[in-house]
Amino acid sequence: QVQLMESGGGLVQAGGSLRLSCAPSGSIFRIKTMAWYRQAPGKQRELVAITSGGTLGYADAVNGRFTISRDNARNTVYLQMNSLKPEDTAVYYCNIKTIATSMVGAHDMDYWGKGTLVTVSS
Repeated sequence: QVQLMESGGGLVQAGGSLRLSCAPSGSIFRIKTMAWYRQAPGKQRELVAITSGGTLGYADAVNGRFTISRDNARNTVYLQMNSLKPEDTAVYYCNIKTIATSMVGAHDMDYWGKGTLVTVSS
């Protein structure tokens, strides 16, 4: 199956920036949404940013600091993270949902990356 590959994580000081990238290992079609999630140690996985049909959405905690963007030709999604805070430390996961059609109708297909670790030091 097609897998998503994240990159760009690492260690950065508070106030610094990182840019995450996510690209599929193969061709995918009929993309519905592209999104970034994150999971901090001991916490639930949360939605960070999402793009769908040209509409962008952000979690309150990152709004104004993070920007999600996409390269449609490459089916690549990015997350530009500025003014990073220690509380942003987490494993960041890429997610892409596509629309699949079968004999019983249309449904969403879900693709996930393995995650990339972002560590923000104080």
